[in-house]
Amino acid sequence: MIRIHRNHPCLFFWEPILNETNYSKEFAKKAADICKQEYPYKYNTYACDGGNAGDEYYPLLLKIRGGVKPDKTYFTREWGDNVDDWNAQNSDSRCARGWGEVPMLVQADHYANVYKGYYNSIPQMVGGCFWHSFDHQRGYHADPFYGGIMDAFRQPKTAYYMFMSQRENVKSDIIAETGPMIYIANEMTPFSPDDVTIYSNCDEVRLTVFKGGKVFHFIKDKTTDKKPSPVIVFKNAFDKEGYKKLTRSNKQDECYLLAEGLIDGKVVATDKRYPVGQAYKIRLRLDNDGTNLMANGSDIVTVIAEIVDKRGFVKRLNNSIVKFSIEGEGRLLANEQTSTNPISVSWGSAPVLVQSTEKVGVIKITASLQQGGIRRPLEGELIFNSVPDSQREIYSSADLKSMAHIQGNNTINTVGKTELERENERLKKEINDLKVKSTEKQQTQFGIGIND
Repeated sequence: MIRIHRNHPCLFFWEPILNETNYSKEFAKKAADICKQEYPYKYNTYACDGGNAGDEYYPLLLKIRGGVKPDKTYFTREWGDNVDDWNAQNSDSRCARGWGEVPMLVQADHYANVYKGYYNSIPQMVGGCFWHSFDHQRGYHADPFYGGIMDAFRQPKTAYYMFMSQRENVKSDIIAETGPMIYIANEMTPFSPDDVTIYSNCDEVRLTVFKGGKVFHFIKDKTTDKKPSPVIVFKNAFDKEGYKKLTRSNKQDECYLLAEGLIDGKVVATDKRYPVGQAYKIRLRLDNDGTNLMANGSDIVTVIAEIVDKRGFVKRLNNSIVKFSIEGEGRLLANEQTSTNPISVSWGSAPVLVQSTEKVGVIKITASLQQGGIRRPLEGELIFNSVPDSQREIYSSADLKSMAHIQGNNTINTVGKTELERENERLKKEINDLKVKSTEKQQTQFGIGIND
């Protein structure tokens, strides 16, 4: 491990022992000695679980277990998850984006509370790794992991904006979003909470409910809350009856939530939200963070289709099915067999992956509803260009064509399963269930919980 990775500039410390595993004191000492022998240089840090045999040989401990040791530095390897047990794996930290507004608010609130606990914890706690940034499929459990602040296609959940509010409110030139921010975590639907949650890193927040309506204020108390930015909740701020009266009086433009973030008395960030009207069209956008699609035959970009109203606000509450088509120098990594094209809209949007060809050129993506009609949202269109790749690729065109040939011959067997095949599947599932039960026992033994 050390020989392979020792020249990586992003390394913080070595962990030479498998986490959450019982081992002897002698083994722990030998692993620590190897770290020193293999990397006999300044800033060599190696870590193990606190409370395990031999943790006295390690300068950095990755778990507080059996009490805090004043002479040790602590770092939490993974924090934020909060499952009920390690078999069922239900949790307020695990929420699919498509489950909607309230579940995502609960997830974000949970992460905010745990983050606050770590931020204000023992002085020796130097940091930690969040578990996990993105939703993904796991190997050992049947259910996907839904604890990410983004889904598998990197579409943000509410918790994403909560974490965004924890950044500094000073603009910088790093390659990321920086500076003041504010976000209204309320969609103004009939099912949205009466309370309005705001995420912001500003010193003061002002919320205006409807034109000429009630105004709420929040001022950060820097002396009592050590966490950089608390979650701001204005109780009973969303007036559903008032919203209905305004819209029925044809005053839709006066029905909005306006959040303003202030620093030193000046507005430096705003977010404005209207109740979403009738679905009008499909809007397509590249989700590429400003990077170009390279024409090397392997580069991939995500295209997002969103159902929007005439103002351009996303219609979250709809269950349409979107079908993509493509022209030009690109191919869709999606098909009917994998249920990725057509694909159901989830929380207002539907993603598709687009892969480049080896030729620079124009790519045209079209998205339409599977079930169209004159009263249905209009189809969307996106045109963009791939660009030359400045790097020399190590594959050959022949290899690429061979792979395409193999993939093109994949078929799905539609013949019914035999009794023997069904019995084989049942036995495999029983074996997997036993493995999950074993994992549950180990995780429980090591005391994984809200503070880990």
